[in-house]
Amino acid sequence: MEEILAPLRQAVREQGDLVHQLKETGASEQEVNKAVAELKVRKKILEAKELALQPKDDTVDRVKMEDTLKRRFFYDQAFAIYGGVSGLYDFGPVGCALKNNILQVWRQHFIQEEQILEVDCTMLTPEPVLKTSGHVDKFADYMVKDVKTGECFRADHLLKAHLKKLMSDEKCSAKKKMEDVITQMDNYTQQELADLFAEYNVKSSSTGNDLTPPISFNLMFQTSIGPGGNMPGYLRPETAQGMFLNFKRLLEFNQGKLPFGAAQIGNSFRNEISPRSGLIRVREFTMAEIEHFVDPDEKVHPKFSNVADLEIMLFSSKAQTSGQSAQIMRLGDAVEQGVINNSVLGYFIGRIYLYLIKVGLSKDKVRFRQHMENEMAHYACDCWDAESKTSYGWIEIVGCADRSCFDLSCHARATRVPLVAEKQLKEPKTVNIVQFEPNKGVIGMTYKKDAKLALDYLAVCDECYISDQEEILSETGEFSFETEGKTFRLTKDMVSVKRFQKTLHVEEIVPNVIEPSFGIGRIMYSIFEHSFHIRQEDEQRTYFSFPATVAPYKCYILPLSQNQEFVPFVLQLSEAMTRNGVSHRVDDSSGSIGKRYARSDEIGVAFGITIDFDTVKKTPHTATLRDRDSMRQIRAKIAELPGIIQDLANGILTWTEVENKYPIFEGQEASKKE
Repeated sequence: MEEILAPLRQAVREQGDLVHQLKETGASEQEVNKAVAELKVRKKILEAKELALQPKDDTVDRVKMEDTLKRRFFYDQAFAIYGGVSGLYDFGPVGCALKNNILQVWRQHFIQEEQILEVDCTMLTPEPVLKTSGHVDKFADYMVKDVKTGECFRADHLLKAHLKKLMSDEKCSAKKKMEDVITQMDNYTQQELADLFAEYNVKSSSTGNDLTPPISFNLMFQTSIGPGGNMPGYLRPETAQGMFLNFKRLLEFNQGKLPFGAAQIGNSFRNEISPRSGLIRVREFTMAEIEHFVDPDEKVHPKFSNVADLEIMLFSSKAQTSGQSAQIMRLGDAVEQGVINNSVLGYFIGRIYLYLIKVGLSKDKVRFRQHMENEMAHYACDCWDAESKTSYGWIEIVGCADRSCFDLSCHARATRVPLVAEKQLKEPKTVNIVQFEPNKGVIGMTYKKDAKLALDYLAVCDECYISDQEEILSETGEFSFETEGKTFRLTKDMVSVKRFQKTLHVEEIVPNVIEPSFGIGRIMYSIFEHSFHIRQEDEQRTYFSFPATVAPYKCYILPLSQNQEFVPFVLQLSEAMTRNGVSHRVDDSSGSIGKRYARSDEIGVAFGITIDFDTVKKTPHTATLRDRDSMRQIRAKIAELPGIIQDLANGILTWTEVENKYPIFEGQEASKKE
């Protein structure tokens, strides 16, 4: 395997070295971008080959799994009886219970254990908020449209499918060139895509009609707020903005102290042009996000030692540009060696990892991939994605970014409301102040009554933004900004940058933000793949090995038959389960006990209690308790069973401990039920 991969690794390494060399020698942006695009291509080829060489038994039977999910109504396409709508899904009873349990564990793992402040903000967002955040201008994909029917397609997806169809023809002589086009798909500009559509004569995949040239399509759902239609808005594309806008209130609630975290769970919306891959790319999805506000000079987490010894698969930026594989690394070493920027970011990476394993992802199918320099926004200090290995390849399921002070600074500039925290200094200190020095006369003459808007905006700008604009002003002689719907272009004679020193006793700081962002649907899908199994003794019997903590139901109660003598014991157990807060179902249908076990296993129910004739005839009354994964059973008193299952579901007990404490059940029922 490594012999096959070695030349591909070498190709990535050589291109990575070229990118570093171009940056060090001050090459043009165009040259650097071209080299980075080629680096991405080589990386994709290497990763695709690595996945292709994986053992076949490492892959899931996706067709069989998806059939189970649909047949047992974990989830299904929304509005199905009307023909369905792509990218929208309804969760059935089992999927809903599983999702709620995943979110409950998230709340306990993060909000409760980390003392995070939870908020629930509106999904409708006025346009100015998303204009400030950059979503109005930049949250877009390229789209083409059928000129006759108006059907829309995402340009890169359609081009990729068309090229794959051409390549499937044995007579195709340009396969290598087409493969290169596919691997570079994410890097093409609007014009380059248009040229490729013309070169390969791409038509509508459903009608064969001509297509319009690619256009940029904003992925947000637009609406208007109020009956007048004069307040444009959008359904939120993420949950983060509400937490940034409520920063002052949250800081006040936390008695003005940093650090603190805010969290929100809720639905977000993205009007995907061509949704695909089930829950992986959808138009409405649940997110769980944390914004951890921290002093930029104190990025040291007091609890980092709790996770420092975790061994996690890390795919660093350096490894990616040198053609190396992801490496298992101790988290403490990664922070000490500077692979991870700081211990606050490192702490959350550790906590994210522990959460993912807790809810059912496989350790060997989870990695953290660091964004390469060209992937990160200019304001980000460091960014890592938790990725899950699935039949679709490695998919991003959690993002964890150190976003510096960007978001709070943007909203402060736009609203002229300072989003800052006060820090009492132990000793007075002299600091360097950077601020705009506007020429009020020239600005007043140029912008007349709007001059005050420009002056107010300049007065609240932070040092990072001022330094960025100073560089632009130096290079081009002007810079532009927008505030309250008006655009201002300032030249060197209108504004300069003033630097001076000031002695402070109390310092105002704009907190930095560490942002873990969880895609719950993608996590659910990963759990499905990592938990799906086929019984070795019977290929028709499948089951999901969900951890008991998140299993949709903790147990099934199964009377051996429909004999009326069993009914009082079923009711007694069901009521006791309810009192103990243990989710359960009763299956008193007429099928054999073996078939009913199989039905409960198929939806991932963790345990099963069987009421049999020994329950009725012997005292104290006992019943069997069956473990889903091993199919082994023990016998215990009915009065004890709710507590046992509760402890198993909460992780207080393991099945091995239960087997050691209670007698193994090895009666003749096993052969009869089969």
